[in-house]
Amino acid sequence: MRKYLPILLSSFLSAFLAIIAFKFLFPTQIIIEEENVAKKVTHDMLFSDRMNQNFYASQPNDFIKAANESVEAVVFISSLKDKNQRDKFTRRFNTSTGSGVIISNDGYIVTNEHVIKDAELIEVLTNDNKEYEARLIGKDPTTDLALLKIEGDQLPFLMFGNSDSLQIGEWVMAIGNPFRLQSTVTAGIVSAKARSINILSPQGIESFIQTDAAVNPGNSGGALINTRGDLLGINSAIMSNSGKYEGYSFAIPANLAKKIIYDLKEFGAVQRGWMGITIINMNAEKARQLGVEAVEGVYLELVSKDGAAKEAGLKRRDLLTTVNGIKTNSVPSFMEQIAQFRPGDVVNIGFIRDGQKKEAKVKLRNQLNTTDFVAVRKDKVLTDLGFEIRDLDSVEAKRLNTDGVYVVSIYGNSKIKDTNMEPGYIITTVNEVPINNANDLIDYLEKNKGLINIEGFYEKYPGEFPYRFINP
Repeated sequence: MRKYLPILLSSFLSAFLAIIAFKFLFPTQIIIEEENVAKKVTHDMLFSDRMNQNFYASQPNDFIKAANESVEAVVFISSLKDKNQRDKFTRRFNTSTGSGVIISNDGYIVTNEHVIKDAELIEVLTNDNKEYEARLIGKDPTTDLALLKIEGDQLPFLMFGNSDSLQIGEWVMAIGNPFRLQSTVTAGIVSAKARSINILSPQGIESFIQTDAAVNPGNSGGALINTRGDLLGINSAIMSNSGKYEGYSFAIPANLAKKIIYDLKEFGAVQRGWMGITIINMNAEKARQLGVEAVEGVYLELVSKDGAAKEAGLKRRDLLTTVNGIKTNSVPSFMEQIAQFRPGDVVNIGFIRDGQKKEAKVKLRNQLNTTDFVAVRKDKVLTDLGFEIRDLDSVEAKRLNTDGVYVVSIYGNSKIKDTNMEPGYIITTVNEVPINNANDLIDYLEKNKGLINIEGFYEKYPGEFPYRFINP
C-alpha cells in the first residue's frame, strides 16, 4: 500500500493542476456558455407576462381618481340672450349652453367666450345641482376665453397644470356637458400641439392642443385634464363637417389660459405683450434660400421701426427658434409663448443669423409701443352703447396733464355715434363725476341709467366738448 500511495498522490495532484490550467488557458467556452444562459433567461422574461408591470406607459394609468375629483369642478352654463324671456318655450330659441371650470374656491369660473357671447343672463349649474347666477368679469375673443364669478364658498376647483410639459401620445380626459348630458367624461390622447384651425379672428391666437377625446356641442369651456387631474386645457372646438364629433377636438393650452384669466381678473382686459414683428412659417424652400440645413423656427419677415424687436437687435431674415428656451417651430407655437407675457416683461429669444445661433433679450411693449398696462376695453355696457375705450398711458397722461379715458372706436348706428362723438375723444367726467380710468367709466355706466352727460376734450382741438345720451 505504501508503495502505491506516492503514485496516487502524484496522480491526484496532476489532475488538479490540469483542471486549473484548463480554466486559465481556455476561459472563452465557459463565458460563452454563461452568456447564452443569461440571454435565454432574458429572452424568456421579455416574452412572458412576468415583466409587464415594468412597462406601464404612465402613472397612474387610469382616470378613476382624476375623474371622481374633477367632475365636481366642472359646471353647466346656460346663457340667455334676453333675460326678460325666461319661460321654457323661449329658452329653447334664445339660450346657448356650454361648460365651465371652477378655478378657485370662491367661485371664479373659466369658460369660452363664445359660450356666453351676447348673454344678458348667465346661469350656472354645479355638479351637485345647485344653481347660481354668474357675473361676467371679462372676456377675450382673441383667445375665446371668458371669466365668470358666482357667489360661493369652499367650492371644489381645479388647478392649472403646465401645458408646456404635455407630450404627444399622453393620455388626457375631456369633462363637460355635451348635449346637456351633465358631467360627461371622455378619454383620448394628445394628437398634436400648437395647432391652428383658423376659427378665431385674424388677430386671434390659435395654438390648440389637438386630441382624439370625444367632444361635442356643450363641451365648450370644459376641462381637459391628465391622469393626475391637472387642468391642462379648456376645450374649445371640434373639426367637423356635421357639427358633431368626427375624430378630433381642440383645447386652449392651460399656460395661455392662465395668463389671460389672470389679466381679466386683475385688469378687466388682457395685457398683451408685443414685439413689433411679422413672422411666417419656415419650409424647405426658405431654409435652402437661407442656407440652413434644418427646417426650424419661424422666419422674421418684418421688423417694425422703433419696436421692441428692433431695439433688441433682431433683423429681417432671422430665424426665431426659441422663447425662453422653449422651441417654437411654427407661428402658432411662437404666438402662444409670447402671449403668456405682458408689456414690460423681458423674454429671451433664441435665433439663427448667418448660420450662427444667437440670443436676444426683448422687452415687450403694448400696442401703443410703451410698457404700460393698457388694453382696449370692450365690456358689454360699452359695446351696447357703441364704443370702445382704453386708459391713457403714462406718456399721454404726462403730456396732457390729466387723467381720463381715450375713445378708441365708435360703432355705426349706435347711441354714441348719434352724439357725434369721434374717436380720439378723451373723457374726463361723467355727470360731473371725475373719470380717472376705464374702470371708473364702466362702473358708473353699469350702475347709473338714464341721462348721461359726458365732458372731455380732443388733444388737437381747443376747448371742452360735452356729449349727452340716454343709458337704457
